Amino acid sequence: MSRIKILLADDHKMFSEGLRSLLKDEYDLVTVEDGQALVDVATGLNPDVIIVDISMPVLNGFDAVRKLKKEKCSAKIIFLTMHADADLVAEALSCGALGYVLKQSVGEELTTAITVVLAGKVYLPQLVGKASDRSSERSPSHSFNLTPRRREVLRLIAQGRTVKEIGALLGISTRTAESHKYEMMDALGIQTTAELVQYALKLELI
Repeated sequence: MSRIKILLADDHKMFSEGLRSLLKDEYDLVTVEDGQALVDVATGLNPDVIIVDISMPVLNGFDAVRKLKKEKCSAKIIFLTMHADADLVAEALSCGALGYVLKQSVGEELTTAITVVLAGKVYLPQLVGKASDRSSERSPSHSFNLTPRRREVLRLIAQGRTVKEIGALLGISTRTAESHKYEMMDALGIQTTAELVQYALKLELI
């Protein structure tokens, strides 16, 4: 049985070496130090999991992940950062990540996150509550009819799924999935997918 391949992108060498010591016995680990290198290496490596910092040289983590998703990268994405911020959690999920782990609690939590995202689930320990509390201060207070179908669409959006993927998963057309998304955004008075993800966090759908 082949070992799981992990690609780590972080420009702090000492931190990367610490993670290598933590993960090397169980996983095959390759490291890079900037966002563009992440994109370049991921294309040839085809990793199972990508662990990426947000703030990096050349290309930040969010932009790098968006580029990878456009290139149909199938790796599970975990953002590993020092920032416990609701906006960043929402942004990470909206660009396709399944995990968000704080550097100050990395230890065993990171290996748990790897296991969870490999199963296709979202890993946000201790962050959902924080994000929900903080996003409630900034999210629109509009209420509208969140039907079971809209709830499912919203949950999948918050998991980083595209409208095409949502349509396939729910057995509806891409146009119908897109219609649900933009009807929710219009009803809530919001402009971006990240804000929609914040609303999902507020409702604890993930």
